[in-house]
Amino acid sequence: MLRSGLFFQSHAAERALVHTAPQRWMLAALLVALFALPVVAGGPILGIVTMAGITLIAVFGLQVTIGLAGQLNLGQSAFVGVGAFVAAALATRGFGIWVCLPAAALAAGAVSIVFGLPAARIKGFYLVLTTIAAQIMFPIVIGRLPASWFGGNAGLPVDPPVIFGAAVDTPVRMYEMVLVVCMLAYLATRNLARCRTGRAFQAMRDNDIASSVMGINLAYYKMLAFFAGAFLAGISGCLLAYYVRYVSTEQFTLWLSVWYVGMLIVGGMRSSLGAILGVVSLTLLDEGVRAVGNLVVASTGASGGVVLALSNMALGAVIVAILIFEPLGLEHRWERIKLGYRLWPYPRKA
Repeated sequence: MLRSGLFFQSHAAERALVHTAPQRWMLAALLVALFALPVVAGGPILGIVTMAGITLIAVFGLQVTIGLAGQLNLGQSAFVGVGAFVAAALATRGFGIWVCLPAAALAAGAVSIVFGLPAARIKGFYLVLTTIAAQIMFPIVIGRLPASWFGGNAGLPVDPPVIFGAAVDTPVRMYEMVLVVCMLAYLATRNLARCRTGRAFQAMRDNDIASSVMGINLAYYKMLAFFAGAFLAGISGCLLAYYVRYVSTEQFTLWLSVWYVGMLIVGGMRSSLGAILGVVSLTLLDEGVRAVGNLVVASTGASGGVVLALSNMALGAVIVAILIFEPLGLEHRWERIKLGYRLWPYPRKA
């Protein structure tokens, strides 16, 4: 719901992402704050934010596949791994980021189609098992392929990328590169929901039988949903390879896929904003639990496994609480808060 007195004189004005002057000023302030963060933040904070941005791109892809198209996916981490290994293999052969980044995205998208093919015939729990199969097969395939291709189980080192003649070899430059890619991924997923393909995804998600009667090719759009989601996962994997400077199969586990889905559940599946809220909230939660766990280990002499156990328990508790009290995610609560602000002082339903 828009504020009173706001109306549009053209379709382009109605489709704009921002409609009022205060929104433009707030957007400008947010962009300035994001690009000025390296000035005020230290190295550890900048590293956490950079890693959160890389994760966010993968969750954007998951939001397209699950939230927009309704196709369950528990193998997103494997598709991130495909992008990381393809980017690392090309980088070690002398190719630059302008080749590695699109190649990683396209490779992850192509692999996702293979495991998304069963979506044309099955859905729900059985589709989840299919995507888990991708997660299980990923390290096995990488380990069995010739070591000269992807390094085998030992993995591959990755040199920092070079953009316009400047090496991205500092935390600040890496943060800026990830920030720009995150913005582009957000705009892509946000506009996807408003175009013809996005509306077909939403119709398929809400009622696949009715959408097929309306002329939507379910098999095509299901494959396209998996490809689009894994495409963004491949971009995330490429950035992760450049950030960590080393890739191995141990980095891409089933638990990481569950972590991605948990972020999407907490934030809200229906929009890109939900992906952002989920990544930010669970990243803050994870860092907070990690800090508390380190204090417990330091004061009591407990084993380091306490930190991991606390993190897993906190994630499970948060997901359960969100499913009970806010099943549509934090994004839905944010929209209700904005609606209450616009309708104040008139009463509204909670």
